[in-house]
Amino acid sequence: MEKIRQSIPEQPSDKRIHNFNEVALGYTETQALIEAERCLNCKKPLCVQGCPVNVKIPEFIQLIKQKKINEASKKIKETNAFPAVCGRVCPQESQCESKCVLGIKSEPVAIGRLERFAADYESAHPTQKPDTTNRRVRSEKIAVIGAGPAGLTCAADLAKAGFQVELFEAFHEAGGVLIYGIPEFRLPKSIVKSEITLIEKLGVKIHLNSVIGRLVLIKELFQAEFKAVFIGVGAGLPSFMNIPGEDLSGVYSANEFLTRVNLMKAYLFPTTDTPVKIGKRVAVVGGGNVAMDAARCAKRLGADVFLIYRRSETEMPARREELHHAKEEGITFLNLNNPIQILGEKQVAGIKLIKMSLGEPDSSGRCSTSPISGSEYDLEMDSVIIAIGNRSNPLLTKNTEGLALNKHGHIETYDETGKTSLTNVWAGGDIVTGAATVIEAMGAGKKAADAIIQTLS
Repeated sequence: MEKIRQSIPEQPSDKRIHNFNEVALGYTETQALIEAERCLNCKKPLCVQGCPVNVKIPEFIQLIKQKKINEASKKIKETNAFPAVCGRVCPQESQCESKCVLGIKSEPVAIGRLERFAADYESAHPTQKPDTTNRRVRSEKIAVIGAGPAGLTCAADLAKAGFQVELFEAFHEAGGVLIYGIPEFRLPKSIVKSEITLIEKLGVKIHLNSVIGRLVLIKELFQAEFKAVFIGVGAGLPSFMNIPGEDLSGVYSANEFLTRVNLMKAYLFPTTDTPVKIGKRVAVVGGGNVAMDAARCAKRLGADVFLIYRRSETEMPARREELHHAKEEGITFLNLNNPIQILGEKQVAGIKLIKMSLGEPDSSGRCSTSPISGSEYDLEMDSVIIAIGNRSNPLLTKNTEGLALNKHGHIETYDETGKTSLTNVWAGGDIVTGAATVIEAMGAGKKAADAIIQTLS
């Protein structure tokens, strides 16, 4: 058995910084077969426990070993509607792969890469779709609000159970963060759209440009004879630092910047309608995956990018893979620095930073920080992107009478299914937990779907 897992082919860093094509190119069939052989097929697969949607990991890997690749993809899809997506963007290193027994003495099996391989292979070698003519069809209508990972997963499971599902999305494209947040070079949008098409083929009706809470209230959905509602609208309201200069032209929230680049494809301007002007020197404030995405997008738009984070690299919440890629691509890291002012009159001209020191862990479990007196200094900048997190968007919640919220403005739920204070209303994903992973949001959508099925049965 190979002790070292197969590395994945990638675009060279000096070439990929000039395009938005996918960085990781995926396993060849030979690499996938070698990697699959590393799986021990444990009798008690701890890896499955680490997966929020309980993918049957040893079973699909055994099918790859047997060269039954399409069957492997179908095995994944028994519990995960988006294997091509999850294989690319899920933090397997802290979920399924962190439980892999091989990881104790060597490297864990590359579960995510094998998942991606199986899904991509089936897409390239489609077989006859399974017959669904005997599936029970029910008359009850279910409303799903938000076409992100939680909503799409919930809608798919309900449709498979025979319900009449209608999905309401505020944007002009379905996909949520998969479309507007994650860059093309990490997750090609053609893959997301392909997965959404499969959900529509299950019978899910998608209403775009539909802002629930403004155009229609939740109580009006029930008046329209919907029997249950799932809320999966995410947490799309950006957070800012509340420092002087944040109102200057040239200051972006990561939400706006990434939406312009990804959903509106500003990197293709003027072929597309939406521009994004960032100049030659860009500061990105934050240390999570969103900050990495923003920094790497800005690099591809031709800027010199400085990533500013108040803690050390050890405390960065971003995936190690994204951190590694950002370094390869020439992003300058200014760790243990914090902005205290954005400089300029009408337009950003620079940023004032202060150096930070680490102290004892705070309530988050990470080291607390404190500024070092007299360490302030200025850097010239043309634009600043703030990527320090999101809050719950109140468009829906403030217009829904009786919907209980917690102190953060997120929807209060009362069990693992996402049951809310309103009868027959469930919620899941970032609108409940705050920023979480794609697969965790999908897990919430699955649990809510199961609860809706049981309740209406």
